[in-house]
Amino acid sequence: MAIREIRVFGDPVLRTVCTPVAEIDEGVRALVQDLLDTVNMEGRAGLAATQIGHTQRVFSLNIDGEIGYVINPEIVALEGEPVLTGEGCLSVPDLWFEVPRHPRATVRGIDLNGDPVEISGEGLLAQALQHECDHLDGKLYLSRLDRDSRGEAMRRIRTSSWF
Repeated sequence: MAIREIRVFGDPVLRTVCTPVAEIDEGVRALVQDLLDTVNMEGRAGLAATQIGHTQRVFSLNIDGEIGYVINPEIVALEGEPVLTGEGCLSVPDLWFEVPRHPRATVRGIDLNGDPVEISGEGLLAQALQHECDHLDGKLYLSRLDRDSRGEAMRRIRTSSWF
C-alpha cells in the first residue's frame, strides 16, 4: 500500500493506549500492509500502529530479514531478569539509551485470518516484542529509563533538529 510517515515524540497519538481490533476488515488489512511496507527498510526492527497515526492494536516486525505482524498482541511471558540493552526508536530519532528488557519474550495475537499467532524469541526479537507492545500501551521506551538517563534524553530532545 504505502510507506507512512513516522510520528515523533510530542505527537499525542504516541501516548494513546490502542484499541483491540474487533473485526478484520479492509481497513485493518490496509493498516497491516502499511505497517509491513513501512517497517521494510534497513535499520527498522519494528513498528507499532501508533507510530503511523493509528490507534488499533497492531505491530509489524523486521528481524533478521524476517518481516511479519501481529494483530492484538499481548505479552504472555517474559523470562529472565531484565538486562540493560541498547535501544532506540523511530519516534525518538537519533537517541540511543540502555533500557532494561527481559532477555526472552512471548507474544500472542492473531493474523489477518483471525488465526492464533504466537511469537517467542530472545535477543533483538524479545526486545522488539516488548518495545512494540509498549507503544501499543501508549508508552515510549524513554519511560523505562532511569531518572538521570530520562533527564539526559529530554535535554537532547529539546535541542534536537527534529523536535
